[in-house]
Amino acid sequence: MHHSRSIQGEQPAYPFSESYSSAQSKSSDSGSEQQGCSIIAMLRREAKRLHRAATSGSLARSLPVLRRLLASEILRDISLVELRKGNLVQRKHLLQLLAREAGFSDWAAYRRALARANSDELAHYAIALRQTGSLNLWFSTLTEANAYVEIHGGRAIAIGLQAVVIGA
Repeated sequence: MHHSRSIQGEQPAYPFSESYSSAQSKSSDSGSEQQGCSIIAMLRREAKRLHRAATSGSLARSLPVLRRLLASEILRDISLVELRKGNLVQRKHLLQLLAREAGFSDWAAYRRALARANSDELAHYAIALRQTGSLNLWFSTLTEANAYVEIHGGRAIAIGLQAVVIGA
């Protein structure tokens, strides 16, 4: 079951979580709307890439994606073996996966949040897009990533429950 990661009185670790203050998202301009649309397009491409991997004949490509789907409980009452053999994964499942990993209950809520987010809230996506071809350091928590940044430099960005350090 998915639980909100924010602590009462604190801002959530992920700026697009459903509990994020609605006041934060009311200040969007046309530039951030365009950026929001490009982020949505990027996420759709990521879902397409994940779909190809999930339905791939290669175990090395398909199993990580299938395990993520099972761990997020998007597909229930099915084993990894059945999922692999049945080729049941659809693109909508992967969009749902991306939304859940970002702290949302479903793709529609995630998409709405992205569409209304201001440019400051979308900045980490733009940075992440520029770094996609690079090796990056991943951490279990944003706290761990920030501790690394204090010593080695770079920028910590929260991605779902985890964090990535770029530019180190």
